[in-house]
Amino acid sequence: MDTLSFDKGGGLLPAIVQDFASGEVLMLAYINEEAWRKTKETGKAHYWSRSRNKLWLKGESSGHVQLVKEILVDCDADTVVYRVEQLGGAACHKGYRSCFFRQVRDNDFVINEKPVFDPGEVYKK
Repeated sequence: MDTLSFDKGGGLLPAIVQDFASGEVLMLAYINEEAWRKTKETGKAHYWSRSRNKLWLKGESSGHVQLVKEILVDCDADTVVYRVEQLGGAACHKGYRSCFFRQVRDNDFVINEKPVFDPGEVYKK
């Protein structure tokens, strides 16, 4: 099997996440070799958290898991697109369906979605 070029990104590659049914871009995350392997083994999206410096299963805290339906690889083998079924209705940890819930208008960020859930309730510590 062909392999991804993890060496190009210092061990991390971007993963664009898209809703399988609608094509909507839900988020951008990063994967390392371990996340790549776990995603392929389980069929659930795993990523590398740059802020926490650890592997994470998307939805491990919220329950909003991403079931990977298809994986696309770019021509340089250094970026992937995960086409997913987003369980729980939201990909964004701030409660929105997509992490791209803001639009630039007249140099301002304007929220263009309604939240799907309250992060304060979902991520109680």
